[in-house]
Amino acid sequence: MATKRREKKAKTVHFVSLGCPKNRVDSEVMVGVAAERGLSLVTDAEAADVIVVNTCGFIGEAKKESIDTILELAELKRVGKLQKLVVTGCLAQRYPDDLAKNMPEIDHLLGSSDMLKLGEVLDGGAERVLVGNPADWVVRASDPRVLTGPRSSAYVKIAEGCNRTCAFCTIPQFRGKQRSRSADDVVREVKDLASQGVREINLISQDTVSWGRDLDRAERASLAAMVERVADVPGVAWTRLFYLYPETIDEALLDLLANHPRVVPYVDMPLQHAADAMLKRMRRGHGKDRQKRVVARLRERVPGLFFRTAFIVGHPGETDAEFEELVEFVEWAEFDHVGVFRYSDEESAKSFALEGKVKPAAAAKRYRTLMSVQRKIARRRNKALLGRELDVLVEGPSEEHDLVMKGRHAGQAPEVDGQVFLSEGECAPGEIRRVRVEQASDYDLVGALVDEGDPSRAPAKKKRRVSLRVVA
Repeated sequence: MATKRREKKAKTVHFVSLGCPKNRVDSEVMVGVAAERGLSLVTDAEAADVIVVNTCGFIGEAKKESIDTILELAELKRVGKLQKLVVTGCLAQRYPDDLAKNMPEIDHLLGSSDMLKLGEVLDGGAERVLVGNPADWVVRASDPRVLTGPRSSAYVKIAEGCNRTCAFCTIPQFRGKQRSRSADDVVREVKDLASQGVREINLISQDTVSWGRDLDRAERASLAAMVERVADVPGVAWTRLFYLYPETIDEALLDLLANHPRVVPYVDMPLQHAADAMLKRMRRGHGKDRQKRVVARLRERVPGLFFRTAFIVGHPGETDAEFEELVEFVEWAEFDHVGVFRYSDEESAKSFALEGKVKPAAAAKRYRTLMSVQRKIARRRNKALLGRELDVLVEGPSEEHDLVMKGRHAGQAPEVDGQVFLSEGECAPGEIRRVRVEQASDYDLVGALVDEGDPSRAPAKKKRRVSLRVVA
């Protein structure tokens, strides 16, 4: 008697992406690889047959987080249905032999250039360690990719690697030298993302201002020319630039930031310090005066500019006086957003050999001091927005309550700069709506919708009245 064949159930895969947005793009490519192999993506790790952890190996805290995550998920081999644990990314690229020897829980190791090799692992029969040369891969528009965040926003990597020699940084060691994508390939990917409903394009790399310098003459173009092509793709409403090195910004790029309706007046430029002696120890290639000129020029040329930067405290040799110089610089510049990092003593970085190591307690105190200074500046700048009307990209329900919608204005980058909570009116994810700011805290805003929106989009549920909770 004939029997019906049971349909084979698709294997399930769970992804964990740690670290920076550049890692997010790599993870989304691997999700695409898994989808091509017919695996079903699950958000619950306990339901996964395969787990992929894309690690960060930049600093001590990130390495610890990666190791802890691997060990935690490896437990699912014993108590769950997990069959295969795959570790990818920067930590695997940096320490492949150590991880292979000391963590038998890991079934496969892929490096920072091996995203497409996940297919070999999923097909079965692949070697345990598949860590290649980091210079072997640059993301392409033709690579499979599945977005994992809000569908209205996406990161686009315009280059891999870095040619800088900053003393504290090890990224060139496990990401390789800079390899820029061609403008045509970047635009091709942006067109595909826009066709999926992406409204905001966030251009990222290790050193965005150097994009294109390594390309062949036939493909070479200015950064401004490439950004303008991206911003002119139909469907793109906002184009945002991340990781600009503090060089002199050319006039064409300044004109785009100041005048192009779809290039947001937002700059992310990690400055790292402000004291001349510290910048020299860090091998940044410039001093405080040039940084001041760059900041002043951007403020002068780009009306309504939103400026994000980052600093390192506790670097070897940093004195109390040099730290105070940094504090004074931050008070002078009045940045909109600042990230502060405590120095991590990485054995393969040039800073590792420097004398004058700063005690962890002193570095932690400097971190708290600088964050306190910036918090007051951020609160003051946010309160200056009270009563103003801003365009806000609606992202969806807030994590705190599904009846409250959230979004971001042009001066807020995804995941790092705060949010706008929408207290009145109806809206839908992906819309860009006009909002009047009614409340302001250190980092977040509350606003009311003042326009009618797109009638073709389904409205969200009726929302609760929102009040900001301020944490000192």
